[in-house]
Amino acid sequence: MSTRPPDAVRVRRQPTRGHYDRASVDAALDGGGLLAHVAFVEARQPFCIPMLYARVADRLYIHGSAKSRALRTLGEGAPACVTVTAVDALVLARSAFEHSANYRSVMLLGAFEPVTEAERLPALEAFTDKLVPGRWREVRAPNAKELRATSILALAIDAASVKIRRGPPSDDDSPDAALDVWAGVVPIVTAYGEPEPSPGLREGVKLDESVRRLSRAHS
Repeated sequence: MSTRPPDAVRVRRQPTRGHYDRASVDAALDGGGLLAHVAFVEARQPFCIPMLYARVADRLYIHGSAKSRALRTLGEGAPACVTVTAVDALVLARSAFEHSANYRSVMLLGAFEPVTEAERLPALEAFTDKLVPGRWREVRAPNAKELRATSILALAIDAASVKIRRGPPSDDDSPDAALDVWAGVVPIVTAYGEPEPSPGLREGVKLDESVRRLSRAHS
C-alpha cells in the first residue's frame, strides 16, 4: 500500500493520531476485534452490516450465505467501506467535555471480489483460526455442499488508515486540574468465561486443546 494515503482515508480530526503504514494497519486488523462493519450502498440506500472477517497477507476476507443480498451486492463490485474498532479504555477527565476513550480504529476503502477456488479453503481456515487459534485442525472441514452454500469475498488492503488514541486525559495542564475530581484511565479488559458444553455433547468428550488454550490465555 502507498505511504501517501488518498484523501478519502486521511485522518483530518486530530491528524497526529493517524497512521498509514502497513504494520499499523495489520496490527489493528489482527488485534482489533472479531467483527468488521461493512458499509455499502444499494439502490441509493446505505447499509452497514457487522461481519466476521479474517486477514491473510494483503487481503481481508468476509463470508456468508451464497443467497445473501449483501454478499451478492459486494461481490458485484459495489464500493465498500470496512471499519474495525477496539476500545481499550475509558478516559475520565475533570470536565464532561474532555472525557474520551483510548481506541484503535482502522478504515479500509475499496471493492470486494469473489475469491478463486484455490482460496476458498484457506480463507475458511483463516476465519476459523481467527475465532479460536488452532481450531481448524480439530474439526471437520467443510464438505462440497457447505462450500457451495458459502460466498467468500476478498478486499485488497490498499486504501487504509488507522486512528489511535492512547494516554491520559488532556486536562492535566488546564485550570480544571485544580478541581477535586478524579481523572485518569479505566482499562477495558475482555476475557472468555468458562466453556459451556452443548446440550447434545456426548458424555466423556473433553475440551479440545484449542479451547483450553483460549481459556488459559484469557483467564
